[in-house]
Amino acid sequence: MGHGGRASSTDRAAQGTAAKGDSSPAGSESLNEVRLRGRVSAAGAERVLPSGDALVTGRLVVRRAAGAASRRQHVDTLDCVAWTPRARRSLLSWEPGNLVEVEGAIRRRFWRGAGGLSSRVEVEVSTARKLRRPPIAGRPSR
Repeated sequence: MGHGGRASSTDRAAQGTAAKGDSSPAGSESLNEVRLRGRVSAAGAERVLPSGDALVTGRLVVRRAAGAASRRQHVDTLDCVAWTPRARRSLLSWEPGNLVEVEGAIRRRFWRGAGGLSSRVEVEVSTARKLRRPPIAGRPSR
């Protein structure tokens, strides 16, 4: 689904092809669901695109599983974007150091800028919640 809950023509075409010649529900052969838990490294920031669409972006640092971490790479830093009003409000409340959990999907977003066509892969957040706030300086953490 495109941002704001609107299905693009590509989304609709993919849903249609999954249903043709298949008795299972449309799209059951693939799955794009993400659930991440990590620390906020960049506070939520609101932007309005030239199209007029509002979005909020933030950045999340997620520790890799012990077996998946290479010697040099122990975390992944992931850009998150929220399009819906509720998800935007959640990301706007993020502060660096917050422990948060997000659910959503991986999306590749395209736009045309001054340098030509650009794209970015990000987590499109459907829900987000703070699990813990960062410790206050001078106060022992729990």
